[in-house]
Amino acid sequence: MQRLYDFIRRHPTGVDGFWAVVLLGISLLWVGQTYPAVDHPVAYGVVAALFSLVVALRRRAPEKMLLLAVALGVAQLVLGLVPFLADFAMLVIIFTVAAHDGPRWASRLALVGGLSASTLSQIRWPMEGPGSEAAKVFFTIIMTVPFALAWVLGDSLRTRRAYFAQLEERASRLEQEREAQAKVAVAAERARIARELHDVVAHNVSVMVVQADGAAYVMDSSPETAKQALETISTTGRQALAEMRRLLGILRTGEHQEAGEYVPQPDVGQIEDLVEQVRGAGLTVDFAIEGSPRPLPSGVELTAYRIVQEALTNTRKHGGPDVGASVRLVYFDDGLGLLVEDDGRGAPQEMYEDGGADGRGHGLIGMRERVGMVGGTLDAGPRPGGGFRISALLPLKPAH
Repeated sequence: MQRLYDFIRRHPTGVDGFWAVVLLGISLLWVGQTYPAVDHPVAYGVVAALFSLVVALRRRAPEKMLLLAVALGVAQLVLGLVPFLADFAMLVIIFTVAAHDGPRWASRLALVGGLSASTLSQIRWPMEGPGSEAAKVFFTIIMTVPFALAWVLGDSLRTRRAYFAQLEERASRLEQEREAQAKVAVAAERARIARELHDVVAHNVSVMVVQADGAAYVMDSSPETAKQALETISTTGRQALAEMRRLLGILRTGEHQEAGEYVPQPDVGQIEDLVEQVRGAGLTVDFAIEGSPRPLPSGVELTAYRIVQEALTNTRKHGGPDVGASVRLVYFDDGLGLLVEDDGRGAPQEMYEDGGADGRGHGLIGMRERVGMVGGTLDAGPRPGGGFRISALLPLKPAH
């Protein structure tokens, strides 16, 4: 049964042609059997052939076949050809036009023609025999029902097809939107990982470079100081590896058991440890906390840590010799304020004019992105009298 249904769907014109031949054969057989009792048998045969053509081409040219069916109906009325079996094609074409997603005038014409066909036929060939006018009206209504039902079924099928087509289009659009959102999410995650790696590598590697240079300088004169510098390099390297393992672990699949060696994300409480690490690398840093410390959203805490880390890294890179820095954390009722300043030479002018891209990194750009993600504000630029200042305000709730 399924194969037959598939064959019918693949060959609609062939199926319609088969039924057209059947209709033509039955109609001609009727004409042959009633030949002595009818006038103009040739006209009946021509009308039957044309109605069969309507059935055969109903899907290829529904509007044209509808007009042909209307013309044949009018010809029957004019020539006095009483309705016969070939008129069944009118029901078929009415259903086809109503189901076809074509011009609305064709559907309306099919409806009007179907509703008026029985009435016109009754007027042209009144019902013979005794009977009241009410009986004749009732008979006319009964004969109109098949035409109305054919149009209603066709229109319902057209509406159903349009509904399913709309559902398919919506599903396709949602799938495309889902793919686009997935791509955006992947790009955002890559950008986040890039920012994290930049902060981790830039900070820790700069500490290691400073300590390595110091160790090489005092290796002969002060071996104990050189040993302490090497220990700092080792500790900093392990810390950098731990943070990089945490970041890159999300890119691993479950088959890597090392993925369980993650460490928590840095928070505000670790800023003091960060300052101590920077002091151990030879940079003088003043650290102060104002207000009442309290738990903050994880995104705000990570952003605050990374801003301080990047600011101190930039101080070591651009501040010059004998530079000093200060870090202040201010707890407000509705947010956290950060102020990181140094008294060195400051970053090159083009670095903050271009938003943070100095050709050697994107530290300030990363800061602005981080602050923007939590709905905060960032101000970075040279200090009056020399040095560089970074000021940020991180709200407890992201701005809408």
